[in-house]
Amino acid sequence: MGIKIYKNIKFLLEKNKNWLHQPERLTSGHIAYLVKFLGSTEVDQPKGIDVVKEGIRKLKFSQQIKKAEGAKTPKAELTVSIDGVAIQEPKTKKIQHQYPLHRISYCADDKAEKRFFSFIAKEEDSDKHTCYVFVSDKLAEEITLTIGQAFDLAYKRFLSGKTQESDKE
Repeated sequence: MGIKIYKNIKFLLEKNKNWLHQPERLTSGHIAYLVKFLGSTEVDQPKGIDVVKEGIRKLKFSQQIKKAEGAKTPKAELTVSIDGVAIQEPKTKKIQHQYPLHRISYCADDKAEKRFFSFIAKEEDSDKHTCYVFVSDKLAEEITLTIGQAFDLAYKRFLSGKTQESDKE
């Protein structure tokens, strides 16, 4: 795991005004958010606000069709920790998707439509990238900042590991 992994989320680290959570909550446990899971779609690029907006547009359209057919947007529990992000079924806690932080290349809350939050992750053993989109009436920006804080803590852990290795030499 190298510094290169963290370059794509540099924008999150720059937001590091005052983090929202005590670091121990992310290093020793996790923070969970109950959200609506709009779905996921494969994307061409690993990052970019336009890539995310296109993913949101596609999934909103798909959801409108499902809604017209009587289906509700499913709820999901999104858990964030220093080890990664997991999407799980809220009642059974069955994990539907799980990504270590180093496979997440981008995340953002939509500034125009503040209810939407998304992240892009690289699939394991593949060059494919998937955009996951969630709806939260009040917490989209907080979720983005929480993932940013997890990246910041993971990066600090990475650097302290490097320092300890060089001290041994």
